[in-house]
Amino acid sequence: MILHKWKNPSFLLTSIGIANIGDFIYLVAINILVFQMTGSAAAVAGLWLIGPLTNIFAKFWTGSFIDYRSKRKVMMATYVIRGVFIFIIPFMDNLFLLYSVLVILSIAKAFFNPASMTFITIVVPKDMRKRFNSIRAFASSGAFIIGPSIGGALIYATSIDITLWFNAIFFVLSAVLLWPLPDEHKRADQIPKLTIKQVMKDFTVVQTFMKHNRYVTGIYLGFIIVLLCTFAMDAQEVVFTQQVVGLSEVDYTLLISITGIGSVTGAILLSIISNKLSLRMMITVGLIFVSIGYVLYAFSWSFISITVGFIILGFFLVFLNAGMMTFYQNNIPVELMGRVTSIFDLIQSILQVLIVLAIGLLADIVSLRGAIVGLSISMFMLSIMYTFLVLKPRHANLYQDVS
Repeated sequence: MILHKWKNPSFLLTSIGIANIGDFIYLVAINILVFQMTGSAAAVAGLWLIGPLTNIFAKFWTGSFIDYRSKRKVMMATYVIRGVFIFIIPFMDNLFLLYSVLVILSIAKAFFNPASMTFITIVVPKDMRKRFNSIRAFASSGAFIIGPSIGGALIYATSIDITLWFNAIFFVLSAVLLWPLPDEHKRADQIPKLTIKQVMKDFTVVQTFMKHNRYVTGIYLGFIIVLLCTFAMDAQEVVFTQQVVGLSEVDYTLLISITGIGSVTGAILLSIISNKLSLRMMITVGLIFVSIGYVLYAFSWSFISITVGFIILGFFLVFLNAGMMTFYQNNIPVELMGRVTSIFDLIQSILQVLIVLAIGLLADIVSLRGAIVGLSISMFMLSIMYTFLVLKPRHANLYQDVS
């Protein structure tokens, strides 16, 4: 009976896990390819902004498209599109064509996040979501280690072109694994046309939901703000570790591997004990220790000190992510989830662009060390306030994860 219950979630987990590995192989290959084509660190840094800028354009209407259509087919389509366009990247002989393809890939990914969040909620019963998200965290952490390793080995043994062609197979395989899963049956007359009027109507629906569910909205927006702090610090990670702390490229590579091992260890433990932990404990303990990890990182002066910070944040980030994802799936109605997720993603993308620009400007005015220290301390103080909000007794029912 238990095996039967996990049949569909297992197909979904495997599909997402393989795609995660593909994401990291792609990340390694595309960074090297852009640097080889341009010789410019700025061009490589620009890759950080393609996703958020594309999201700002796409997220206005992706939710309106997704909520009225089959989420499984949307996920499969995004996988196939990513596979096809990654396959043709080696044939792009100038930077304009390459960046055009990267924008298309980012648009496909913009559809994937709201569709996958909603489809997971449909396929996975409420009492299984916490365990599912814990195992998914393990798959994501494993991909963080395995993906770059496969990518690096393939580039070393063959070439970037062959690596990208091989990478495309991962996304096609992920699409195939979704084929046996149950689908929603949408009648043609139930699907409204994607017009500006429809998009504006959906904005109003989402706004009404947020107004009537202020606590849930506030908790998730708080989570987004925390992610923004981590995103801003991660964007300066290479410069900070090498120019401020003084690590070599080899040290930095080893540091990332150790962080991945910390994440995998945390994810393994979480997947075993998740049913014994409350959602509130996963979220609050995860957030506090992630903040502590970043504070240690900000004040680091050596390889050892920065490694300790990275292990802590890597270990506990999986607790925070799995807990928050389960909370979100349990409290956002499935029929609205695509639209709500798209609006949250839109807010996050706008703030990501602003905070990356702000942290770069702040680093020029004071120093990069000062900017990172200020951001990490702000994150820690916000995490304390956030913890009090999560632990409010009158909202305990929102954190129940059993039907």
